Formats: sequence, C-alpha cells, structure tokens
Amino acid sequence: MNRLNYLENKIVTIEDAKRLSAMYHLKGDKIVFTNGCFDILHRGHVTYLAKAAELGNRLIVAVNTDDSVRQQGKGDNRPINSQDARAIVLAGLGFIDLVVFFDEQTPENVVKSLLPDVLVKGADYDPNEKDHHSKKYIVGSDVVLKNGGEVIAIQLVDGYSTTSILNKLNH
Repeated sequence: MNRLNYLENKIVTIEDAKRLSAMYHLKGDKIVFTNGCFDILHRGHVTYLAKAAELGNRLIVAVNTDDSVRQQGKGDNRPINSQDARAIVLAGLGFIDLVVFFDEQTPENVVKSLLPDVLVKGADYDPNEKDHHSKKYIVGSDVVLKNGGEVIAIQLVDGYSTTSILNKLNH
C-alpha cells in the first residue's frame, strides 16, 4: 500500500470506526476521542492532539463536516478547507489512528457509538460542567463517565487559533 492510501484508509465511516473500536477494546487498547473543525491545522492543534494521543493507545478524531462548520456561525468564509482536505491533513499525523466525520452540531452520536475510554477537549471546556446548555459542557461526557471512562481537558497553546491566523491574513 502506498503512503497516500495508508492515510486515506485512516478516514473511515462511523460504522467502520465502531467496528475498529470494538477490535481495539478486545486487544486491551485504551481509546481516546476528540473532535473539532481543525480548519487550518496549526501548532495549537498539533500540540493538543499529541497530548490527547498520550492519554491512551488509539486516538480517534471526529471532524465537523463542511455543513456542520457553516451551521456554527464561524463566518461566511468558513471552513477554509473542505472536510476531505482537513481529514487527510489530520490523517497525516502519525499519532491519529482514525478520522471520522460528523454532520450534526455536536459529536454526541459519535461518542455514543464509539464509547471511548477517554473523552478530550481543550481547557476552554470544563470536565466537571454538568449543565448541557453551558458553553463549557463537554458533549458526551455523561455517556463516557457512565461507561467508566474519563473526561479530560487539555491546556491550549496560547496565541494559536484558526481565527487569529485568518485575522493576520486579513490585516
């Protein structure tokens, strides 16, 4: 298999991710899950994802589809990169095992399907927040905790965001 095929094979459907997750669990692997738009991949993203990967044996990343990004109100020009472009760049990171897409506003259905051992978000979220309406609530945390997993917030790298990169480009 050539290297591009290897990367493309890391981008899977939710059904395939569920099957592979079950296999990982049978092998005793600890599955870590996170999600995001990852529109313009930058140092902050890579640092965050590397730290997430260190929390287990397998890292699954759910990526917002283009429609899902548009619904978040991030701006008329977002996403900058298509979902396929964002997914292949993420798949290029050696510590990411699988990339899946989700079309809803939140990855709740993906979390319910995959039942990861560790659910990770950036420190702008709060693992202890229980109010589903709070901006700090980590979607799917209730499911992961009920299943015996853990929910962790990772410190973000200051000064790195897609919005700040776009602001620099526009000024």
